Amino acid sequence: MNNRQFTGTGVALVTPFTNGTINYEQLKHIINHTIEGGVDFLVSLGTTGEAVNLSSKECRELLDFTIKINDGRVPLVAGLFGHNYTQKLVRGIRNYNFDGIAGIMSSSPGYIKPSQEGIFQHYMAIAEVAPRPLIIYNVPGRTSSNVKAETTLRLAETDPTKFVAVKEASGNLEQA
Repeated sequence: MNNRQFTGTGVALVTPFTNGTINYEQLKHIINHTIEGGVDFLVSLGTTGEAVNLSSKECRELLDFTIKINDGRVPLVAGLFGHNYTQKLVRGIRNYNFDGIAGIMSSSPGYIKPSQEGIFQHYMAIAEVAPRPLIIYNVPGRTSSNVKAETTLRLAETDPTKFVAVKEASGNLEQA
């Protein structure tokens, strides 16, 4: 697996809705427009994509649609969020079909404010079962905890083939 595929510009796709349902025709337009604009990779089911507000079935349908429309033109990252319970996320990963997906992006557990060791163990549990490289999503505004640079470096040093990138959304330029 080429981990350089997550360099350059990655775009987190929005999920368009019409009357409370996913508007797949608009999503197709967004995907094609984004790829034609020269993006290096796509992110589906991120926070911009409203993944935490969709059912598991809707998430899978949206991801499958994105895989189909992307058709391998650019690497596709799948966001896996919404699980404050690490073992539930791990079970979900074990049962997930990752065909057409180049990487996984996940945040630390939200609202429970884990220690840095807790964050480290959370990501290590994901890495143990993840069949694709991981992007650490540090978004303290949503999770109520910051993945410190020391923890990110520790993860990367533990397994540089699994931990390949960071989406840094702390707003702290020194940390980035």
